[in-house]
Amino acid sequence: MDFGSKVIGVAISDELTITAQPLTSIRRISLEKDLSSILEIVAGYQVEEVVVGLPINMNGTKGESARKAEAFIEKLQGRLSSKIIPWDERMTTMAAERVLLEGDVSRRKRRKVIDRVAAALILQGYLDSRSRKNENPL
Repeated sequence: MDFGSKVIGVAISDELTITAQPLTSIRRISLEKDLSSILEIVAGYQVEEVVVGLPINMNGTKGESARKAEAFIEKLQGRLSSKIIPWDERMTTMAAERVLLEGDVSRRKRRKVIDRVAAALILQGYLDSRSRKNENPL
């Protein structure tokens, strides 16, 4: 997930956990409704692990956005039996914007999909790191 102040971008992996695909965007309404929407997705797709982007500052420190994401993760963990993995999401929104620009996606369409594309990049980074660990079990 790409946790934002107005929208939560959601992505999902394939069954083999090799690739990530954008899934949906949840327009933030209230904490309770946001959590409910996520719980529906987790149950509907039988999700075992939830990766939540943690917006770490470029210098490695945690700012206000990271603290808000951590508070959200804590609330979500209280309602979810799936494992939650915070994941450093530095530069993912910028990378998502670049991907969409290169794909010649219109500005209007970019605004609608940027969060879920960023979520897919966050998830893909996590999946890639897992496959690297499995290749080099040191």
